[in-house]
Amino acid sequence: MKRLLLSILALAALVFSPACSRTPEVTPLQRKEAANLVSEAEFAATLRDLPCAEGLLAKAVELCPDNGEYWLTLGTIRRRADNRDGARKAYEQAVKAYAAAYKADRKNPQHLMQQVYVYSLLGQPKDAKKILKQAHADHADNAGVVKFTEESLQRMTEDSAFKTLAL
Repeated sequence: MKRLLLSILALAALVFSPACSRTPEVTPLQRKEAANLVSEAEFAATLRDLPCAEGLLAKAVELCPDNGEYWLTLGTIRRRADNRDGARKAYEQAVKAYAAAYKADRKNPQHLMQQVYVYSLLGQPKDAKKILKQAHADHADNAGVVKFTEESLQRMTEDSAFKTLAL
């Protein structure tokens, strides 16, 4: 009886451990398939077939949920189709993907700058400015980061093309 109870507890610990809750690693084949889907989606978008583009991008982010660019593109397509809730969800996933990418590679400031952009699209200027300050602190030696100031952020958010994609 004691042995059975210990086995059940060990199994429960294994099942509910953090290692089991991780998302599975994306394979190179999945990345290639997702890239092909994104390419098709971009073509569909140029033909103004937004429902087709959205469907293809939804499949791409399903295959590669860690790719912020795919989420961002899905959000912009949904916003162009006037699906504000869908765009918001995609933009939020883009922020998460970029944050995870920066956590994995702190040498690349582009992941932070993309978070600034997406937070701005989400209408969250406080979060955008917070990440921008982090980018300046972590990458003071990067000319691109240093040049992008709060004034640059303000100009970006006032741009008409930006406003069409923002929420």
